[in-house]
Parts: sequence; structure tokens; C-alpha cells
Amino acid sequence: MSNLDVQPAATECGGREDVPDGPVRELLSARAVPLGESTQVRRLLPNLGRRMVGAWCFVDHYGPDDIAQEPGMQVPPHPHIGLQTVSWLHEGEVLHRDSLGSKQTVRPRELGLMTAGRAISHSEESPRDHARYLHGAQLWVALPDAHRHRAPAFEHHVALPEVSGGSGLRATVILGELDGAASPGSTFTPIVGADVTLAAGTSARLPVEPDFEYAVMAMSGEAEVDGVRVGPGSMLYLGSGRSTLPLSAEVDSSLMLLGGEPFEERLVMWWNFFGRSAEDIVEAREDWIKGSRFGEVHGYAGPRLSAPALPPTPLKPRGRTR
Repeated sequence: MSNLDVQPAATECGGREDVPDGPVRELLSARAVPLGESTQVRRLLPNLGRRMVGAWCFVDHYGPDDIAQEPGMQVPPHPHIGLQTVSWLHEGEVLHRDSLGSKQTVRPRELGLMTAGRAISHSEESPRDHARYLHGAQLWVALPDAHRHRAPAFEHHVALPEVSGGSGLRATVILGELDGAASPGSTFTPIVGADVTLAAGTSARLPVEPDFEYAVMAMSGEAEVDGVRVGPGSMLYLGSGRSTLPLSAEVDSSLMLLGGEPFEERLVMWWNFFGRSAEDIVEAREDWIKGSRFGEVHGYAGPRLSAPALPPTPLKPRGRTR
């Protein structure tokens, strides 16, 4: 998925100095962002209050949208460097194409994982004959410096491990490891992503790593996370220092748990690019405009995205929070 802002902000993020030493309960609200002709997303990261959770650096939640008479998701070919993209659906399908030649329909509870590395381009769209509803999340993971120039790759995993936390709680491990269950998806930094479902009336505790920082976003329903109510359109940042996370729900609910070791490296994020300097971003943008480095996506019926103009002001370090 692309950041379709026509004037994307350029920011620097990462580093440990703004990571709390212990537990916090920081409720963040999403902002609405249009995505193509008929889809609107709730952008939860980067946020006015926080830019990263571990290596998680970008989170969009969309739907459930009734797209029976609409084209649904239509994101033209666009470039990425220095990150991984994670596609996660609860309803609907997304057809992924990329410059490696990959063509894959991602369905609910399947992992679509693209590692951009040094450069890749891709498109995402609802198939011509698609389900009525579209509901999911698109997330980005920053690659550490040792891996940001690696060869690009795409993975599709249908079978993912599950964790049961007692009656009424089930968690699918999307990335990383949770309670001894490990996702087959490739990771390059200590991280975890899990889809947690809570049946109505559930009260449970989920084991977590004290050295990780965590956040929880609501996909559906409304749940209580460590005493704070979280519903769709919000994300609860939890900091670190916990060994278990209390969860409860009065109605059927679904959450996404995102966590990882605080990302030590400082990096620059602009549009769809993650680098370590303004020069990295300028070079990537110029390569996209020239048609070099990122390859070509075949099969998408339409032009590729144009790169937005760079901001007129120089990048300024702002850390993980504002």
C-alpha cells in the first residue's frame, strides 16, 4: 500500500530516547486518509503522538467497507525502499503484483509479506470479481541498516500458528513469536505482530516480553486493554515493562497486537521510502522518476503513481514522538 498523501511530511524517527522505561497507557486517535477512489483508511502510525512501536512504523486500518458496487482498493504501481509491507485481511481479497513478477491474491487471515530491501515496486487492487466487504490493515516494518539494501522478496503464508490464552481468546501470530509460537514470515529485528480475537465475556491475560514496547489497535468490537477501552479508530500505546497483558471484552472483538524491541537506529521516512539521510530519499525519488532501480509492475490496468514534490524545508530530527 502506498502513502497517497500529495504532500507527505518528511520526518526523522527511531532511537530509544523517547521510549518509556515502563508501562504506559497512551490512547492515540487515527486520522482519515483517502486511498484511491473508493477507500478511506484510518492512519494510526505515524501519529501526532508517536511514530514507531518497535520496528512497526506505519499502520493503516480500513473497513469494513461495502464495495459491492465499487472498484474497492485500487493502488497503482508505486515504489518502496528500506522496509517490509504486511497485508492483513479480515474480509475481502487484495491482488498483489510486484516488479519481481509476483502475482498473488491475499485472502483473510493469510500473510502477504513484501520485503522491499534496496528497491521494489508493487500494486494492490481488489480483484474484478470481489467480495462485498473489504476490511483489513496494511502495516510497514522498518528494516535495520544491515538489511535495508538486501534483495527484494515477496512471501505468501496461508498457514500461521495460533495461541490460545484460555477460554475465549485466540491469537494468530502474523510476524515474530508470541508465547512460543513463531510465524514463518521473515523478520530482521525482534518483533511481534498478532491478530487477537476475544469472544464476548472473555477475560484473559496474554504473555508478553518485558523488553518489548507494545501497542494494541482495535479491528472490530470494543475491548478493554489493561483497563483502557479500545475501539476501531484508536490505538493504545503501552510502553514496555510488562510480562502479561490483561484483555477483556463484553462483545466479540478483534485486536492487533504490535510490539518489538525499540528501534535504535534513526531513520528518515518520506512518502514510501525509508532511508538514513535526506540524500537517500532524494536518490530514491529521482530513480523512480527516471524509471530505474525499481523495475516494472506488469498487469495493472493504469499508470503508475507519480512521486510527490519534496518538501521545501530540510529534514529536522523529531524523534519517535512529537
